[in-house]
Amino acid sequence: MHLQTKGQFSRQAHVSIPPGCHEEEFGRGGFFGAVSQLYHEHPPTGWTRIEGPLRPQAYDFNQLTSSDRILLLYNQDVSFSIEQPQQKMDWFLRNADGDEIFFIHRGSGQLQTDFGGMTYQQGDYIVMPRGTTYRFLPEKADNFFVVFESKSAIRQPDRGILGQHALYDQTVIETPEPQVIKGNQKEWEIKIKRLNEITSVFYPHCPLDVVGWKGDLYPWKLNIKDIRPVMSHLAHLPPSVHTTLVGHQFVICTFLPRPLETDPEAMRVPFYHRNIDYDEVLFYHDGEFFSRDGIKPGMITLHPQGIHHGPHPKAVETSKTKTHTSEIAVMLDTLNPLHVSPEAKALELSDYWKSWQ
Repeated sequence: MHLQTKGQFSRQAHVSIPPGCHEEEFGRGGFFGAVSQLYHEHPPTGWTRIEGPLRPQAYDFNQLTSSDRILLLYNQDVSFSIEQPQQKMDWFLRNADGDEIFFIHRGSGQLQTDFGGMTYQQGDYIVMPRGTTYRFLPEKADNFFVVFESKSAIRQPDRGILGQHALYDQTVIETPEPQVIKGNQKEWEIKIKRLNEITSVFYPHCPLDVVGWKGDLYPWKLNIKDIRPVMSHLAHLPPSVHTTLVGHQFVICTFLPRPLETDPEAMRVPFYHRNIDYDEVLFYHDGEFFSRDGIKPGMITLHPQGIHHGPHPKAVETSKTKTHTSEIAVMLDTLNPLHVSPEAKALELSDYWKSWQ
């Protein structure tokens, strides 16, 4: 298709919006595909009421107290769960159903795997390949993990013209050091998850007895402090530039503190969009979420395909006096629609969709 222009429009997307207009990004492929900008007289989120199940949604997961893994959102490609381990595990786990990504919202301790051991701390992403044997040993009871379970292998995003050191330098990635576990237990248990059922396998010795390894398949971790956000000081960039991890038909992005655009004519808040191809989930980790009212760490928002979302009314004015963002958030974008579990529905903030009014 050829680029077209009609009526009032901005010469540069996201810069010098026509006076009195509100720009919407109408794009395919999660901002990677064909795109047009639409210039509205009124904000696309200026609704008076919504009848039906399609609406912006928010959930407060700080109310969860169980130490078990609780499934909250899911589709055929990926699931989103919360886990809050309170004590050291005296067994090991192995997931035969999929790869896992742990985001450490709170907590620290030791992680033991087939490949060896390493520490974990707040802000870590830990990528656990399918079939890895592991266990977490928390230092304290206050641990809060976000867990993504993927049917596909997890990979790093393509960096394209940005170069190999963009997003994060490969050398900041940490991997386990060989560590043979000893002990006087009569039996050592591995709980294996397959087809969502648990089978326990017992050994007379610790199964974590690997003295060395080599290869290109292993657990690894990346802390958010080592991620370098991509930005432009002249124009607001789409959230796709913050992609951290990629799976089949979904991506995980990380929003981190960064300078706001310095061009006085540039947009400084996320543009309106209607998620044509992707459901969008944001888990709020830390900081001030100035584009959203009433949001605090440990909460999520779910903006499904087809309905608009964008900055809250106060955010545009607030952004004019700010020079930096301070928010830290993890985003899951999925090509296939997400289902909400009963456990999550019980924690929904039912009036969230009204927050744009």
